[in-house]
Amino acid sequence: MNDLWIILTAALVAAACSLVGCFLVLRKMAMIGDAISHSVLPGIVIAFLISGSRGSIFMLIGAAVIGLITVFLIQLFQQSGVQSDASIGVVFTAMFSIGVVLVSLYTRQIDLDLDCVLYGEIAYVPWNTIEVGGVSIGPKAVWAVGFALLLSSVVIGLFYKQFKLCSFDPALAAAVGIPVLLFHYLLMGLVSITTVASFESVGAILVVGMLIVPAATAYLLTEKLSVMIVLSVTVGVISSIAGYFVAYLLDASIAGCMISVAGVMFVIAFLLSPTNGLIIRKIRQKRGLSGVIPESI
Repeated sequence: MNDLWIILTAALVAAACSLVGCFLVLRKMAMIGDAISHSVLPGIVIAFLISGSRGSIFMLIGAAVIGLITVFLIQLFQQSGVQSDASIGVVFTAMFSIGVVLVSLYTRQIDLDLDCVLYGEIAYVPWNTIEVGGVSIGPKAVWAVGFALLLSSVVIGLFYKQFKLCSFDPALAAAVGIPVLLFHYLLMGLVSITTVASFESVGAILVVGMLIVPAATAYLLTEKLSVMIVLSVTVGVISSIAGYFVAYLLDASIAGCMISVAGVMFVIAFLLSPTNGLIIRKIRQKRGLSGVIPESI
């Protein structure tokens, strides 16, 4: 049963991260996911200090708020003339450092350490459960990540056309009356919620892998957004399940093996994609050159 809970948690994390990750990849905002996943740390600590609880709902709220502040600061610096990559680097390192300081000052006697946030341990998921009326209803991580996945699915499903147009052509979206900035911050809020919901299972650093690698793999395989989303979630779930069994065979880190499998799948797509694969392009180039008739001198 423990194995089932671990695999289910991994699959939910992969699906939730892959879903929002598609829009980050399309918007060329992959590093925003990295920035948010690190900068939400002070939000988690502040939410704990205010509420006195490590309950998932308080951490979700704290992370979402700090995630939006992070995006706002990055955009503010970019509009002031700072380069995009520099803005991201400055904001997320500063916010993460503030979180580290808060952890070291105020949570020394509490199980809220950096190792838990950064690396996570999915093997412990089955023992951290929720009880209702003295009856266990499953691990907290499953409910937290499941909520994040449900929320993202509902929001993106309701406003799919708006998210799609804002991702491909923000100028056209603004011209037809779509509030581009609102949907931008709405997406960043979903990324923040998904990130912190995954802390208990895979940790912030590995969330970045699930946010980007499956979506980047799907991006190489199709040019249609709906298909990309399906492929991204599929790649994420497959890499999670396969990664668990690889970790079992190698007696290695479960989360690390999941991302490693996802990385292998990305390399395969990079080499063999029918439209963008490196090897396929080389073969087409050779066929094209072989079909050229040299001019007579």
